Amino acid sequence: MRSYTVSQSDCLSSIALAFGFADWKTIYNDSANASFRELRPNPNVIFPGDVLFIPDLEPRIEHAPTEKLHSFQLSTPPIMLRLVLLDYDHRPLGNSAYKLELQNGVFQGQTDGDGLLEQEIPPDAEEGLLSTTVNEQETGYTWHLQIGSLDPETKMTGVQARLNNLGYNTGPVDGIQGSRTTDAIQQFQTKYGLDVDGVVGPITRAKLVEVHGC
Repeated sequence: MRSYTVSQSDCLSSIALAFGFADWKTIYNDSANASFRELRPNPNVIFPGDVLFIPDLEPRIEHAPTEKLHSFQLSTPPIMLRLVLLDYDHRPLGNSAYKLELQNGVFQGQTDGDGLLEQEIPPDAEEGLLSTTVNEQETGYTWHLQIGSLDPETKMTGVQARLNNLGYNTGPVDGIQGSRTTDAIQQFQTKYGLDVDGVVGPITRAKLVEVHGC
């Protein structure tokens, strides 16, 4: 067993792939990572500097006749990217065609009636360009995605990223609560009927997670 320190853009799926595991749950559910699970109960949101313990790979034995040629296929669970796409007025982009360009493939599909995009992606995807179309000739919206880079909501970088994703412009995700971040927090608080104090307390934080979805 070895330890691993999480870096920005790491996710459990990419870490599992790097260490030869078919399923990230093998690492996350290992008894040595009990403290990590308590710290990060949502396995989709981890933080740079977190320390994981990587268990040793265990060989698997398959019995088969030696006189024949056999093919074995490694079964890995799909890694799904799930996003709800909204327009500038926060209305869902329902039944909208999209194109997702990653460093290792281009994927196309259509959102459902509520603007939900569900797309299987490679486990080591880190960045991408997502675009929707109004019609065959016109691009509607374009987003630059940083997959696996969402920090926990307890960190200011996590607050800023969620607000930016929801259309409340905080400026750079730098962990510093300057005037733009405070303005964005107040706009969010106003939108959802919270006390408008520019402070991300427990109520504002919980509402931000609820609205953002994670």
